[in-house]
Amino acid sequence: MKGILVQFRRSRHRIHERHYLIDLGCTTREEAKKYVGKQVSWKSSAGKVILGKISDAHGNNGVVRAIFEKGLPGQAMTDEIEVSDSVGGKK
Repeated sequence: MKGILVQFRRSRHRIHERHYLIDLGCTTREEAKKYVGKQVSWKSSAGKVILGKISDAHGNNGVVRAIFEKGLPGQAMTDEIEVSDSVGGKK
């Protein structure tokens, strides 16, 4: 499954560098909660892969929060994210 990287998780004064908001196409919070615990991966144009995990739903409109092992570059905004059941897409 694919999702779109929407934004950093942020507050008024702080940006959480490893936390990102991902739109998976869900419309409700309950639909988004089904993806908690799934692995996510972002692949750069150079072929580098950064892995993360969906931690929780964000808000009531179907967006999820994901925590990556390290921060993604700013160019990753609005890129596609691959969602899988386990690391590397293997079952």
